[in-house]
Amino acid sequence: MLDKNFFDMLSRMRLQMNHKSSLNMAGNRKSVQKGVSAEFSDFREYMPGDDLRRLDWNVYARLDKLYIREYMEEKEAVVSCLVDTSASMDYGEKSKADLAKDLAAVVSFLALNDMNRLVLYDMKDMGHEYSVSGGKNAFAKAVKWLDKLEFCGETDMLGAVRKMRRRGSGVTVIISDFLHRDMIFPLSEKKDVSEKEGQEYNYEKLMQYLVYCRQRPVVLHTLAEEELRIGMEGTLNLIDAETESTLKLTVDAEAVRRYEKALNRLMERMKKGCAAAGGAYALCDAGKDRKQMVFQDLRVIYDI
Repeated sequence: MLDKNFFDMLSRMRLQMNHKSSLNMAGNRKSVQKGVSAEFSDFREYMPGDDLRRLDWNVYARLDKLYIREYMEEKEAVVSCLVDTSASMDYGEKSKADLAKDLAAVVSFLALNDMNRLVLYDMKDMGHEYSVSGGKNAFAKAVKWLDKLEFCGETDMLGAVRKMRRRGSGVTVIISDFLHRDMIFPLSEKKDVSEKEGQEYNYEKLMQYLVYCRQRPVVLHTLAEEELRIGMEGTLNLIDAETESTLKLTVDAEAVRRYEKALNRLMERMKKGCAAAGGAYALCDAGKDRKQMVFQDLRVIYDI
C-alpha cells in the first residue's frame, strides 16, 4: 500500500519543528550553535583567536572596527516516535495496529529523509528504544523494527512518555487510539467524562511534560472505522480487549448519539490540548485510503 511512488511524493515533505537542534551531528536542522554553513546568522566583534577569513572588511571600512560574520550551523534534530502497542490497537476489519505501523513508517521516512535522528519506542517496552540515523538509506532498518511490533496487553501512556531519554529539543510523535482510562477520565477517577472547570486529565499532563522537555508534540489519533461509524445494534456483551472485563449494553439510536457526542468531545479536547502545547493533532481513520490520509489529513504535521 505504501509503495515507491508514495515515498517519492513524501520525500517533498518535512516534519515541522519549533525548536532548533542542540545535537552535534551534521544534519539539515538549524542549530543553537554557530558554524560555517552558507546561511548568514549575525555579526559579532572580533576576538583574538577568531578565524581572520571570517572578518567582514566592508563593515570595517564603514565603522573602523573588526567584526566577524557568523553562520548558522546545520545539525540533526531528534524525532521520537512512540507507538501504542496495547491490545485495543489490534481492532477493526482494517486494524488500528496496521495503521499505526504505516503511520510510524511515514514519520520514520520524514525524519530520516531530512537527515534527522529517529528514535522508535514500543510504549510497553520503553527501556529498549531503537535509534536510527544515516538518512533515508537507513529507512529499511526502521521498517524491519516496526514489522516486529506485537499488539497486546495494556499501556501506561503517561508513564511511558516520562521514560523517554532526553536528547534536547525535537519532535515527539505519539501514535495511539488513546482509549485508556487515564487518558479519557479525570484524575479524580470519576466515571463522568463531562468537562468541568478544575478537572485534570493525564492527557494534558502528558502535553505539559513534552513542553517541559522542549518537544513539539504530534498526536496521531488512530481509530477504527467501526469506532467512528457505529454499525452495531441490539443488546450486546462488550469485552475490553485489555482487561477482558465485560459490559452489557443496548445499542440504539440514543446510545449511538451519546457515544458520538462523547467521542467528539474527547477529540476536541485532545486537539485543543495539543495546540496549547504548540503541537499538532490529526485524526487517523483506519478505514481511509492511506495516501489521502497522509497528503490531506496529516498536512498539519509537515512543511512542504
